[in-house]
Amino acid sequence: MKGVRVLSGAISRGFTTASSKAGRSFAVPKIGRGLVAAGVFGGAATALWTERAYMAAAPPVALSPSEFKKFKCVNVERVTSNTNKYVFELPDGGVPGLTVASVLVCKVNIDGKDEIRPYTPVSGDETPGRMELVVKVYEQGKVSKAFGNLKAGDFMEMKGPFKKFEYKPNEKKEIGMVCGGSGITPMYQVIDAIVRNPADKTKVKLVFCNVAQEDIILKGQIDQWAQDPRVTVTYVLDKPPAGWQGGAGYLNQKMLKAWLPAPSADNMVYVCGPPPMMISVSGNKKSPADQGELSGLLADMGYTKEQVFKF
Repeated sequence: MKGVRVLSGAISRGFTTASSKAGRSFAVPKIGRGLVAAGVFGGAATALWTERAYMAAAPPVALSPSEFKKFKCVNVERVTSNTNKYVFELPDGGVPGLTVASVLVCKVNIDGKDEIRPYTPVSGDETPGRMELVVKVYEQGKVSKAFGNLKAGDFMEMKGPFKKFEYKPNEKKEIGMVCGGSGITPMYQVIDAIVRNPADKTKVKLVFCNVAQEDIILKGQIDQWAQDPRVTVTYVLDKPPAGWQGGAGYLNQKMLKAWLPAPSADNMVYVCGPPPMMISVSGNKKSPADQGELSGLLADMGYTKEQVFKF
């Protein structure tokens, strides 16, 4: 599908694309410090006051990578028949302190045993005091089923954030993304960061696979992104409706060759989805810290292990 041009506002993403001690970045403080260094405000005393004022104004990071904290769910919104968007309150106007791309982990206790699963937030530091998660509920799942029973006023234990990798604007010319179902969430972080940054010229080619049209998560936002000339979106359905204009059926080399950037050191492909899709497209990760060997369609098409990242 061809993207349609959209005006992209010059606003910075709540997710930061560079590491920092506090895990956050604030555009105004950086500008302020530069002006102070240039002597615009004049004097060491003014510079010190300005620095302290900015630090005092910075909202606190609510999450902790070293301990689980309980966060209150304030809203549950049905996204698809089996997927919900959850809004959690962050105390004291706090922010999650997320980088692109990072995850958090959620914990529930089932029959005396702690069950922990990773989830990717779909909101960043741009909305102090709240954080959003989109979760697909599986009947046989453990943590996801607990999410299915979650209602406004309930609490969920979370820990993080944990950086998956550090996205750097303009590091690659093109990024291909192949995802299925809730595997869209890490792609969401990256695309959102790119679209919000007019200086980032990276092009994105998203291939989003679902069973049926009504299963497409966050379609409204994705369609809006597709208006940006840097973003191309292709939806693929197992069960397309009559007159469907997107992709149909299981992915194959012909499809991916048409929809993804070519294998090159200048390009990258991200993959995230259910195990059968991962096995077919790239092979599963060996462990959370080990990407494992590249296999499947991408390996057959000539991509190297260094050109593919598996979430």
